Amino acid sequence: MIRLPIDEPVIIFALAMVIFFLTPILMKKMKIPGIIGPIIAGVMIGPHGFHLLERDQTIVLLGTIGLLFIIFIAGLELDIDGFKKYRRRSILFGSLSFTIPLLLGTAVGLLFDYRLTASILLGSILGSHTLLAYPIASRLGIAKNKAVTTAVGGTLLTDTFALLVLAIITGVTAGQLSVYFWVKMILSLMVFVAIILWGTPKLSRWFFRNAENEGVANFSYVMVILFVSGFLAIVAGMQPIIGAFLAGLALNRFVLEHGTLMNRIRFLGNALFIPFFLLSVGMLMDLSVLFNNPKAWIVTAAIVFSVFIGKASAPFMISKIYRYSRQERNVIVGLTIPQAAATLASTLVGFEVGLLDQATVNAVIIMILLTCMVGPYLVEKFGRKLALQEDQQPNEYHEGPERILIPLANPQTMESLIDLANLIKGSHTDDQPLYTLTVVQKDIRKVQEEVAHAEKMLGHSVMYASGAEIPVRPITRVDRNVANGIIRAITEERISMVVISWDAERKTNRLFGSIIDRFVDQTNQAVLVSKLGHPVQPTRRIILIIPYGSDHKPGFIEAFQRIKVLTSRLSASLFILVLNDSIETYEMHIKKTTPDPPFELRRVNSWLNLQTEYVPKFHGDDLVIILSARRGTIAWHPELEVLPKRLAKINQHNFIVYYPAEKKEVDIRGSRGFQIPKEVLFKKDYEDYD
Repeated sequence: MIRLPIDEPVIIFALAMVIFFLTPILMKKMKIPGIIGPIIAGVMIGPHGFHLLERDQTIVLLGTIGLLFIIFIAGLELDIDGFKKYRRRSILFGSLSFTIPLLLGTAVGLLFDYRLTASILLGSILGSHTLLAYPIASRLGIAKNKAVTTAVGGTLLTDTFALLVLAIITGVTAGQLSVYFWVKMILSLMVFVAIILWGTPKLSRWFFRNAENEGVANFSYVMVILFVSGFLAIVAGMQPIIGAFLAGLALNRFVLEHGTLMNRIRFLGNALFIPFFLLSVGMLMDLSVLFNNPKAWIVTAAIVFSVFIGKASAPFMISKIYRYSRQERNVIVGLTIPQAAATLASTLVGFEVGLLDQATVNAVIIMILLTCMVGPYLVEKFGRKLALQEDQQPNEYHEGPERILIPLANPQTMESLIDLANLIKGSHTDDQPLYTLTVVQKDIRKVQEEVAHAEKMLGHSVMYASGAEIPVRPITRVDRNVANGIIRAITEERISMVVISWDAERKTNRLFGSIIDRFVDQTNQAVLVSKLGHPVQPTRRIILIIPYGSDHKPGFIEAFQRIKVLTSRLSASLFILVLNDSIETYEMHIKKTTPDPPFELRRVNSWLNLQTEYVPKFHGDDLVIILSARRGTIAWHPELEVLPKRLAKINQHNFIVYYPAEKKEVDIRGSRGFQIPKEVLFKKDYEDYD
């Protein structure tokens, strides 16, 4: 016989899993955002409902972790460059979104005879908001929209202000408000922020550069940063959600949005911990108070009215000032109306210190439920319209299926190549898998054993890619010549791009070696020859080297846009060096193509100047991309075969030699048989390279 409330851990967890599985389905049938399901379930099974479960330490622990995950993921997904671009909007919006509800909430408290401190605390509670509907915006692909970036950036201000007010009010209540209190709070806050936002990136850059791309170790490291930051926030006298948000900001450039690590964080949070947080919120609600105390209805109505009016006013003003569309305005409203994180923290602390009574606590819980229903509904409805509008924007990619081939020979470079291919892949071709290839030479003695070994490596590539939900199609070819095997796979599978690794150990006079050089010469597809000495996560700047005449190549526009996509997904900046060519031409291409990462454009007079003035200043966390050309085609220069060798000698540099696609009707096979004398090109280059 099962006793109520249930105290058997296995049954509690089983019941929770059933709720997390069924409630989103039921909500979807009722056309209500699925995120509301666990909250309603918490009301029903909690201590104030059917009392199937107690809101014990286990529920509180898992719910707190879910709360930290929500804030942490928001920090990870925040468009830093967009925030910098729209920082004035975020600051203005955050100030309005906190101040207007603060004034309304304080007025409500004074109207119902609350003490001044309690009234200000109530106002600060209404001034904060939780990005409860942010996972919906992320799923719809509008996380980097300027309106969403404005709302998320404003969250840092609203929650920080709310928790600072909480710290001050509780200090006043405890009689601790003194000069020592202010000095201690300010100093601890400054030290805490410096440790997280300055120390964490330094440590993370070292870790990811030296890590062996081990998935478990990378995930564990991120979790350490998250919860240690929450702990340090408590030590500094702040709420742990501030630490979680700052941890997300500190790791923003290291956890790639489309990478395996980010997918694992989202999966664990959305599948387990965040639903527990929603369940714990619902279990706090006591509906009986509304029926036993008529005043509770009036207080509840006043609080709900204040939060809706206050939180809707700021987006309305911002949309008028910055001319946001109706969909963008309503998405901001949907993102900033939900109350949960700082709201719950401030409410519970205020109740414990005697500032808020039970009626106010229940009114706040009901307000949380209503706002958590309305907010996700608005984001779901208007975010979908906004996403459809963004999808209708034209893109520059060529028509036809985009198929990326990754020839594999070294298991140590497999993960880096898959990550690179996924980062440079067009967003409009998510249905196309990545093609991983191994070629076994036919004339070796133990062909079957080599094929089995190759298939084992391909199996590892499939397992690694599945962690980021990247579809992979493994291919094995047996051929007398490895280059011929790659060329045959390119033809048979209709490949449009090849991403291959170079070990920089040249045993011939050729640039990369006989295999890479041969299939580069005998194909028209885009080829990325990469030397990645460490993972690309720490990349802060992409240096793009563009030779003279590159804009006349058939595949230039596509290559240029892909590089901008890669820069944006790495949250890096783009530093473009144009060799003795008009920078106005490339400024025009930058404006015509999307996305829009921060960039700097400079003209370099000659290859000699590049080698002497710029290459020595490249940093270890730069990613250098050489926009190269096949020999015999426009934009080719002898230095394009010298520069990769020099960069290879500098072990800390990651670099890619990018060969844009050529027109299919142009036969470039055997182009290495024709060479322009070097002395002619060098003389022309150094005197007046036209």
